[in-house]
Amino acid sequence: MKQFLLVALVVLGSAFAKAQSSSKQEYIKENYTKTIHQIEMRDGVKLYTQVYSPKDTSKEYPIMMQRTCYSVRPYGEDKYPSRLGPNEILMKEGYIFVYQDVRGRWMSEGDFDNMRPNIPGNDVNNKQDIDESSDTYDTVEWLINNLPNNNRKVGQWGISYPGFYTAAALPDAHPALVASSPQAPIGDFFFDDFHHMGATLQSYIFAYPVFGHQTEPTTESWYNDKWDQLRAAGSMDDSYAFNMGIGPLKNVTENIYPDNFFWKDVALHPNYDEFWQKRSIIPHLNNVDHAVMTVGGWFDAEDLYGPLNIYKNVERNNPNNKNNTIVMGPWSHGNWAREPGHQMVNHIHFGDSLSTFYHREIETPFFEHHLKGEKNPVLPEAYMFDTGLKQWEKFMQWPPQQDEIVFSFGKNGELLINKKGDKKDTFSYMSDPSKPVPFRSEITPVTFTPRAYMTDDQRHASRRPDVLTFQTDILTDDMTLAGEIQANLEVILKGITDADFIVKVIDVYPDDMKNEEHTPEHVTLAGYQQLVRAETFRGRFRNDFSKPEPFKEGKKTSVNFPLQDVLHTFKKGHRVMIQIHSTWFPYIDRNPQKYVDNIFEATESDFTTGQVTITGASSVSVGDNNGIEKQLPKLKQ
Repeated sequence: MKQFLLVALVVLGSAFAKAQSSSKQEYIKENYTKTIHQIEMRDGVKLYTQVYSPKDTSKEYPIMMQRTCYSVRPYGEDKYPSRLGPNEILMKEGYIFVYQDVRGRWMSEGDFDNMRPNIPGNDVNNKQDIDESSDTYDTVEWLINNLPNNNRKVGQWGISYPGFYTAAALPDAHPALVASSPQAPIGDFFFDDFHHMGATLQSYIFAYPVFGHQTEPTTESWYNDKWDQLRAAGSMDDSYAFNMGIGPLKNVTENIYPDNFFWKDVALHPNYDEFWQKRSIIPHLNNVDHAVMTVGGWFDAEDLYGPLNIYKNVERNNPNNKNNTIVMGPWSHGNWAREPGHQMVNHIHFGDSLSTFYHREIETPFFEHHLKGEKNPVLPEAYMFDTGLKQWEKFMQWPPQQDEIVFSFGKNGELLINKKGDKKDTFSYMSDPSKPVPFRSEITPVTFTPRAYMTDDQRHASRRPDVLTFQTDILTDDMTLAGEIQANLEVILKGITDADFIVKVIDVYPDDMKNEEHTPEHVTLAGYQQLVRAETFRGRFRNDFSKPEPFKEGKKTSVNFPLQDVLHTFKKGHRVMIQIHSTWFPYIDRNPQKYVDNIFEATESDFTTGQVTITGASSVSVGDNNGIEKQLPKLKQ
């Protein structure tokens, strides 16, 4: 009976969702006129663009634009989407909405380039030097001069890759572009999405067909058949087993994606060489003089580096821009675009109607003010959600000024707070790439990209012998971690000449914690070890991301790297835990641990088990806030 009711609820829910979608499509059809345009860029390439203009032509409207590589569907002048704009409030407030397929994707002409390099200057007379900024400039120029009833003010927004296109249009922007909101933007593919601090994200293996094939203008997806190449490698019900079955990454090159140009780019450029450096938008965020609101999710598994560093660099490089702000909420990738009612990330509930609050109090007022001259919402420099207290906080600057908190490591798994560890102490584990630490507490299928792990229970890892686990005593007062986190490790390797280092900051719930209303039935919050922040670092890049080097066995070596920012209050009665280990599979690929020049060319015989030792001189610090310069070792720009 229970199963029957569950099926019935699913069916009813699906029917309700379809009815809602149909109703919204009818609203758009009744209130907007759809037109299709092929807008010519300065080099002659034409970009497919859909425009939805209000049928009420008695007044002028600002333009809201999104450029995407993910398709502006539905195609056809008689086909309408179920929503326009970044939220449903704005859809009804009176805007001209513009959607464009970027060059080389879907119905646009030209060649596609993953994160096309920026060319400073944006010389409109140079017909060949094109980038995403110039394509945006040329599009805006055409729109304001050809669309009836526009007020010559343009706003741009986008999530994920469209967020990158929004960020890429910040430098050398058209004067009519007055408000931009890069949301979950990719900042640098060597640190976002497909890599983390030099380690390759094997968990993104399903995403490559979308980005690694050139197409002629088309309304049909090209990647479904390409996914069959991956499915042929084995059952995809268990991502850990599936990826272990693939073996070394060279098998992907030879057997799964032999014709995928993006996989080849990744495999041929394992280091932060010129190929990756010139694709980063971060160094080019200069002369940004219009309003920017960068949006991200604290639990965004795809793009956490991007929003934090795009905001910081706009702030640092444009001191006269008083309209640069950042918003970080308790969301996974792009979750703020829809209202689920109960905001859950994996097993953890963070509140209700949080996306609605963001739409009503932050996003809509931002665009209404800058594009229509409505009342200034006076947004703070940083609108940040405390993921421990589960409430919004406002900051005059980010990172905030606060006293540094330093965690050090003591005997018997003790995590010391603002006390130095004994340099003579050592903590060791055997790292075996044939038995890597799972990145999830549950068996999960192969997905397009991972998400739920960002708040996952870490008890499965703390029980393993190849994971170092340190925790504080039970806290007698709340402890807030706010700002940048830096791992400073002193390591010694034995039997291996390369290693990865995963550092996690974890909130350990009380043993008598009760399940909450929205806690899944199979989850017990008593003693739950919630991941708050984690990062992986490929040790070969400890001195320079462009010049990897092996470790010398037995020699103590410094490995320092950031974990990305945090705002989390560990409540009284909780504990702070830090874990350290060297495999995290299949989130990141397996480091052979025998140094090879290119891990994408490693063979089975290169995978080696060895001892990793962390000394008592190691620490994890939060809140000293020495700025972006500290974020990465020798990051060339």
